Amino acid sequence: MEKKQYWQSFGEFTDSDAVKQSSQDEFASALPFEELDGSGILDAKTPRRDFLKYLGFSTAAAMAAASCEMPVRHSIPFVNRPQDIIPGEADYYATTYVSGGDVVPVIAKVRDGRPIKLEGNTESMMTSGGTTARVQASVLDLYDMARLRFPMASGKEVSTFDAFDKMVGEALAGAQPVVLLTSTINSPTTKAVIAEFIAKFPGSRHVQYDTVSYSGLLLANELSYGKKELPSYKFDKADVIVSLGADFLGTWLSPIEYQRDYAKGRKIDEKKISMSKHYHLESMMSMTGANADDRYTHKPSETGAVAVALLNALTGQGIQSFSNAKLTAGIKKIAADLIKNKGRGLVVSGSNNPSVQVVVNAINDAIGANGTTIDWSAPLLTRQGIDSDMGALIADINAGKVGSLFVYDVNPVYDYYNAEAFKTAISKVKLTVAFSQKMDETAEYCKFAVPTHHFLESWGDAEPHAGYISMMQPTIMPLFKTRQFEDSLLKWSGNPTTYEAYFKNYWVTKLGTFEAYEGALQKGVIESPAASTAAGMTLNAGAVSAAASAISSMKKGGAKELFLYQNVSMGEGRQANNPWLLELPDPITKATWENYAMVSPALGKELFDIDIAQKRQADVYEIHPEKPQVKVTIGSKTLVLPALIVPGMNNETIAIALGYGRKSKKEEDTGRLIGRASANAGQNVFPLANFNGMTTDFFAGDVTISATDEKVKVAITQSHGSYE
Repeated sequence: MEKKQYWQSFGEFTDSDAVKQSSQDEFASALPFEELDGSGILDAKTPRRDFLKYLGFSTAAAMAAASCEMPVRHSIPFVNRPQDIIPGEADYYATTYVSGGDVVPVIAKVRDGRPIKLEGNTESMMTSGGTTARVQASVLDLYDMARLRFPMASGKEVSTFDAFDKMVGEALAGAQPVVLLTSTINSPTTKAVIAEFIAKFPGSRHVQYDTVSYSGLLLANELSYGKKELPSYKFDKADVIVSLGADFLGTWLSPIEYQRDYAKGRKIDEKKISMSKHYHLESMMSMTGANADDRYTHKPSETGAVAVALLNALTGQGIQSFSNAKLTAGIKKIAADLIKNKGRGLVVSGSNNPSVQVVVNAINDAIGANGTTIDWSAPLLTRQGIDSDMGALIADINAGKVGSLFVYDVNPVYDYYNAEAFKTAISKVKLTVAFSQKMDETAEYCKFAVPTHHFLESWGDAEPHAGYISMMQPTIMPLFKTRQFEDSLLKWSGNPTTYEAYFKNYWVTKLGTFEAYEGALQKGVIESPAASTAAGMTLNAGAVSAAASAISSMKKGGAKELFLYQNVSMGEGRQANNPWLLELPDPITKATWENYAMVSPALGKELFDIDIAQKRQADVYEIHPEKPQVKVTIGSKTLVLPALIVPGMNNETIAIALGYGRKSKKEEDTGRLIGRASANAGQNVFPLANFNGMTTDFFAGDVTISATDEKVKVAITQSHGSYE
């Protein structure tokens, strides 16, 4: 068996004297409290990141470090204690984390009326009790003092919702048709409320927009099979797993499910003495790629060519040779392994290009994946947005075809690739209403702003997979003068029913009895999956030929290419003011607090003349927090970011994370409106996203990358502590 040696740092790789010394001092416990000068820890000059470290990064520390204003509360003992509350003892409620289409069944731990901790709901067959970093940190968002606390009209507070509803109702009377612009909605009751609202205003419609789009995969499935759906991927049933840039253990589609299933296939015991084989082909070093058995890198612009080459290798056609001989040999090896394990293989791709995904569908068809490792009986419903719908909406607004625009749970002024076009368009709409937890970038451009509940304050439901329902119930009374999106729509459509009553009536009717409804709330999930099937899955061969032809004529890559990705902590930036997530080290780079440009050692040497293979240079680069900066230019857009040298990167690729760089209209208002923790945390790279918002693809050909003369400090957490 091949013996591989793994190293944790450049210094360990070069066996430098500095690393030997640091390993001897690894358990040094002294902390530099000398800066306190007797003035108290809150007045210390110590940086925020050290402050969090000293206090063990508790909730109180995180909120204080983020400069959140805490309301003064005095402890008063119960004179007449409520019958169902015992001070100090926790209660547990089943509810659901919902964010931009993502759905995770959770159990909320509530002490003295306040949610303090979330764990996965083990009753769910879908997640089996799993969560993510963003789910765990979301309880802190509930107490974010940057939340919008009352309804606003033209930037001014409206005293009551009755007064607010009157203002909106009067404006709505002469501003039709209405367009609802939302994130993916997979709630059965919310969809029913939306349908009722749209029916009230003829000509109105609902547009779904996903910040990180899977439109290419949806459209490819429609072209290939006539189904504009996302199937369920069964990693536990695959003996050979091939990923073409899909970070399925980190951020791709449904990582909680995929982590669980992937682990089943990788676990060896006395009953199961074999494990699945994992091949990974990508342009950057991802968490999923780091776990692969065999890993190959290529330029982002070669993604389509790699998919076509793999298909040709499977069907016995000659494959093209890549400049990287290891990649060419790897594709042949992967094809042979997939053929050998026909019916037990799975190929997934992170591309948002429909042509690439059509070719991947042909690969899975050739290896017999449909009905075994790909299940179409319970489609994934967490991403339903189509990129062209957003472009069509902007065109309709500019043509005067939209009277009112209601924006819910999306922030296109920040994260749409052509935000300037969107801002120009909404300025032409008579009535604009933002339903948001904060006065975010889009809410600032709307005439009315409705503060919405946090999910821990809400009623609701969600259907992440067909047949899998997760229930939502409030765990605390609303902290501010907020209202659920559904309540506003019901009110404005003339329905006097509250959403709580609407939700209750819907599920009591569907389940048959009130007792069954209460049981569903208590358990948290209603799951009745259909039997696995691949019936009717006939591949459209014509679509495959057209896709291969389109790939061959795709724009060729330049000398250097840019790849945009999500990291596991910040994702698309919805929780940008959450200090827990900002302080969470990236699993690959260990960097915290902001985004940066990832480059390979070869590119680092080319740009900055830093050779991490040399002991002295490795020590200087790794120990000192000052990192070189790189300037990235695409057309008229230029960004300057710190650069981190990361082994495993493609030598001609630079990778930057999405989700940072939040800013208000007036930059000085960012801390007050969006949150102080998010102010000055990284830069927004959504404007660099590809055409039609294809943020999971690449920019090739017109990218210029150059080093600057300045350096900047970067916070990186290491095994022995952290420095900034």
